Amino acid sequence: MEIEPIPVSSCSKEHQKVYQEWFNLADSDRDGRITGNDATKFFAMSNLSRPELKQVWAIADTRRQGFLGFKEFITAMQLISLAQEGHELTSDLLKRTVDMEPIKPPLMEGLNDLLAKTNDLIINGHSEANGSTLFQPSPARNLFTSKSTKKTTTLVAVTSIIDGLKRLYNEKLKPLEVTYRFNDFVSPLLTNSDFDAKPMVMLLGQYSTGKTTFIKHLLKCNYPGSHIGPEPTTDRFVVVMSGPDERSIPGNTIAVQADMPFNGLTTFGGAFLSKFQCSQMPHPLLEHITFVDTPGVLSGEKQRTHRSYDFTGVISWFAAKCDLILLLFDPHKLDISDEFKRVISSLRGHDDKIRVVLNKADQVDTQQLMRVYGALMWSLGKVLNTPEVVRVYIGSFNDKPVNEEAVGPMGKDLFEKEQDDLLADLIDIPKKACDRRINEFVKRTRAAKIHAYIISQLKKEMPAVMGKSKTQQRLIDNLEDVFAKVQREFHLPAGDFPSVEHFREVLCGYSIDKFEKLKPKMIQAVDDMLGYDIPELLKNFRNPYD
Repeated sequence: MEIEPIPVSSCSKEHQKVYQEWFNLADSDRDGRITGNDATKFFAMSNLSRPELKQVWAIADTRRQGFLGFKEFITAMQLISLAQEGHELTSDLLKRTVDMEPIKPPLMEGLNDLLAKTNDLIINGHSEANGSTLFQPSPARNLFTSKSTKKTTTLVAVTSIIDGLKRLYNEKLKPLEVTYRFNDFVSPLLTNSDFDAKPMVMLLGQYSTGKTTFIKHLLKCNYPGSHIGPEPTTDRFVVVMSGPDERSIPGNTIAVQADMPFNGLTTFGGAFLSKFQCSQMPHPLLEHITFVDTPGVLSGEKQRTHRSYDFTGVISWFAAKCDLILLLFDPHKLDISDEFKRVISSLRGHDDKIRVVLNKADQVDTQQLMRVYGALMWSLGKVLNTPEVVRVYIGSFNDKPVNEEAVGPMGKDLFEKEQDDLLADLIDIPKKACDRRINEFVKRTRAAKIHAYIISQLKKEMPAVMGKSKTQQRLIDNLEDVFAKVQREFHLPAGDFPSVEHFREVLCGYSIDKFEKLKPKMIQAVDDMLGYDIPELLKNFRNPYD
């Protein structure tokens, strides 16, 4: 099974040239994006029914970005062509036509006249070229209006959900984070590259559980700097991502690049950055997904040798950025060490991203596998502290054929089905990336609000003149009471509050007296964003045929 999030069929260079001309005509904002308004006007020339065009958009905009880039536009045109020939539109239609002759461009009624008119405008030197006079965009709607405030912000047109989230963050959420030092206590401030980054998958586990081999299995080749062996081979965090050529970039270099989403890692210091690197290579899969390979979690005597950086903190930082977290075990390494417990605990709040993989399962026979599976579920139940049973994928994720002598024909069939299920989970990552961005943004907003309430409550309890030092120490010692008071006063869910111990540790380095009082206008702006702006943003970039 191959991971190909956007269905594409063969497209000749001649057809690509035609589609490029059409794309330029339909792109009213000339920003390389076909919005819903653009599409409804352009696609109407196909004379397909509204339900058919709704399906065309749904398949082409499979990642729910709210717009079509050039590749997605070609997909839409090919689907329209197939629909005109009488094919039923399904998500796998283009995959089934890969071996057929290249799909001809669809019949678009009146398009040739529009193209001729556009070419005349260009020849005559008019500035209204490129179709902008033919497909005028509707007046840009203010996506971020507020029902409870009189002032509205004048904004340029936003052409995607991600653009809208960037704008909302910079104008409404970031001021709150800066005022109450959210970046010092919880998470670094976001940059544009954080919003634009490709979906990430992080692999965690003890050494020699097959993390690097798993990535190699998906890429069908080694990545630059990879090394596989029975001993602890990966001694650093390696981000495997798409690039023009094969090369390894040191951590200090990658962490300061503005177009990379790793600036926040500088807070872990030079000791960590020397154990961090980026491996780039051209690969079709890496155009959609970035992998994070991690050092093996320590166990036994090795735990006594402390790392030179905050390993758990780094894992927690990546967990917040990742779309999927794979915990890898093998049948001979089921013990969960103290460090592994801390690592799993640091994933708190990201339970929906966690998948467990029992790798190398063909090294034991069917009876032993049953016992191993039971032991693993028992161990995980003690650590994860959730009543639900975690999903465990069983398989042997490497390039070698399954050891059928050990597992038997039934075991081989099981492995294949489990591997297909896991790969299907990975295939869905790019499709769900936009939804994940929205989900993480809303989670961050709620966390920032709670943080602001906590900080302002601490400030409120400080005396005006005398006894500041004693009061600060009392508040730090009784931080649980402050959390409980904030929770009761503002009717907030206990599960959304940060770790008391971590908050106390950071708070010791600050003077509470310097904190800001509660600013209701800032809180109201964030409430408006959650209540009106984000729903309005999603409404504007849903399927235009809904």
